[in-house]
Amino acid sequence: MNGQGIKATLGKNIKFFRFRREYSQAALAERANISITFLSNIERGLKYPKPEILSQIAASLDVEVHELFQSDIVPRDSKDLINQLVEDITKNVNSALGTVSRQYLK
Repeated sequence: MNGQGIKATLGKNIKFFRFRREYSQAALAERANISITFLSNIERGLKYPKPEILSQIAASLDVEVHELFQSDIVPRDSKDLINQLVEDITKNVNSALGTVSRQYLK
């Protein structure tokens, strides 16, 4: 795997684990003590973080650093990935609707 491939895999995996933890970019950036812009650039495969930043990101996601580089973390079949994203989005929308209804529709 070349440098660009490593950056792309790292970015996809960080985004995948972030979605699985239901963290926004802002939430993960705050937890890892980095800027949202830097996190976004990492997720898009444009930047590569220093080892200490990688460690902070992994700890914030509750994963081991090596898991961020595994090429088989994100499902290869786009249908599986889309189904997982739809499930995650639906869960988040339902949670938000519940919060709104409890707060405003008493």
